[in-house]
Amino acid sequence: MQAAPLSAIGDGMDPGFGVYVHWPFCAAKCPYCDFNSHVRHQPVDQQRFVAAFLEEMAAVRALSGPRTVTSIFMGGGTPSLMEPATVQAILDGVARNWHMPDGIEITMEANPSSVEATRFHGYRAAGVNRVSLGVQALNDRDLKFLGRLHNVEDALKAVRLAREIFPRMSFDLIYARPNQTVTDWERELKEAVSYAVDHLSLYQLTIEEGTPFFGLHKAGKLIVPDGEQSAVLYEATQEITAAIGMPAYEVSNHARPGAESRHNLTYWRYGDYAGIGPGAHGRLAVGTEKMATATERNPEEWLRRVEGHGDGIAERELLDHDAQADELLLMGLRLREGVDLARWQMLSGRDPDPARERFLIEHGFIERLGNSRLRCTPAGMLILDAVVADLAC
Repeated sequence: MQAAPLSAIGDGMDPGFGVYVHWPFCAAKCPYCDFNSHVRHQPVDQQRFVAAFLEEMAAVRALSGPRTVTSIFMGGGTPSLMEPATVQAILDGVARNWHMPDGIEITMEANPSSVEATRFHGYRAAGVNRVSLGVQALNDRDLKFLGRLHNVEDALKAVRLAREIFPRMSFDLIYARPNQTVTDWERELKEAVSYAVDHLSLYQLTIEEGTPFFGLHKAGKLIVPDGEQSAVLYEATQEITAAIGMPAYEVSNHARPGAESRHNLTYWRYGDYAGIGPGAHGRLAVGTEKMATATERNPEEWLRRVEGHGDGIAERELLDHDAQADELLLMGLRLREGVDLARWQMLSGRDPDPARERFLIEHGFIERLGNSRLRCTPAGMLILDAVVADLAC
């Protein structure tokens, strides 16, 4: 199934209802990663976790009410460590709790080091029709630096298998690595596209507190490109991907027309989504308000909570209209299509501050698309957090 192109998804269209399932386990923890991922040296009891996923789904279904699912995303961690039977049971559970039309986008994240042809065929038989590969780099030196368990040969094998088995595929790359030049990055990007991918997620290496890279950076043992160098690499990324027919539709995501991630668009268009599993977040409409949910992050504690109380939800917060308006702005300005102004005005109860908007337009950071949408320019994307903060005031 092809995702609808951006041009076909206009103002007023329901952004959809997604289901996110978090598999929290990894074979190894990467030194840059601050995601909710955990290494376990004993086999994980997948049947027990499946039972807990299904129990939490039923609890979230009671909060969400009947909905039609437009996408499912299995993230992590490393979901490709799951047995195909585990994936099948999870997808069957989604179908029991909500209306799940045939052919919707069903994505699984996979690491090349955990890829096997038999597993990929099993995932496809279960219903997965899109895979997102965590390649991260296309040279062995940088893969080792990033703590990845695969090499380039493993990555290319995974890409070939994914292309043979799944209708759609994406892979991730990390740039702004130490000593990386624009020429190096351009060569790597063009190589990535040559493998016939239709979607790329391209992230700048960031130093997150609590990770091994944070300690090394603080001690001066890890030097990454500064703001100016990173901006040059970002601008080169936009130019290269646009020239090869994969322009950015979101600040870090690039796709051929029609290959945008339907699930991620639900997030960025501020739709509703159910978050299932350890550390998963959700947003669910409750009357005129929206409930933000977050589950217990530790997998074993989450499991105990579900088995004892029916769900692992650790936080529930009703977001008022002002909070929703801020989140809509934060998410929507990441998109090339920008923010639906009428929706933002309805939630916030006001128009954008004329003086702030004029300042940002005059300095080339934002622009109006007619009277209906507001979006960041390429220059504005470089200082996205500042633009959002200015407009939200």
